[in-house]
Amino acid sequence: MNSNYPYDKAGLEIGDMQIDKHVPRKWPHWLSSFAAFVLTKRGWRVEGAFINQKKAILAVAPHTSNWDFFIGVFVLFSLRLKLNFFGKHTIFVQPLGYIVRKLGGIPIKRSKAHGVVTSIVEKIKSADELLLALAPEGTRSAIFPWKTGFLHIAKAANVPIQLISLDFKTKRICFGPVIEKVEDVDEQMQTIYAFYDNVCPKYPDKCITRSL
Repeated sequence: MNSNYPYDKAGLEIGDMQIDKHVPRKWPHWLSSFAAFVLTKRGWRVEGAFINQKKAILAVAPHTSNWDFFIGVFVLFSLRLKLNFFGKHTIFVQPLGYIVRKLGGIPIKRSKAHGVVTSIVEKIKSADELLLALAPEGTRSAIFPWKTGFLHIAKAANVPIQLISLDFKTKRICFGPVIEKVEDVDEQMQTIYAFYDNVCPKYPDKCITRSL
């Protein structure tokens, strides 16, 4: 982990987070201000520091409800981040499909996951800038162990990973530690479990960070 990215800072309003100018941006300022206002009024704050890289994987967890997605979208708007994310191919039917693609969605069929991972690695390598948001669990249902695809993608594409958590009890969006380089997948997964172990998701019984 890299201590240059602190994640124990006091909560800040969404609009106060500093984003470097070289980070890929997309959304208009009016939408950013509106989304930050809504999140702040709902009691949400951010803590930590954004990785501020042009290419990175953002691992967002725990993922136990559809509310995670909507909060994530508002954070995306607030920070004006241009990013991509995976989604079940079934949600890409029209008219919803158009909206999901505009948000950066990439359809995926689980039966062809290996091919998708390979193509994403190549896309990251060839891109000048690309932020990819992934849910480590890979599902909203209770599951253990979590999927390790995001680690393998980061390792193959040679990009860092930032761990981001959504805590529904404290209403904190934590931009946490950064894995600069993926080396030992099993060992680093234990560190990831430890980070998310104290985070309270929307539905706590659906988040498992250790074997039962």
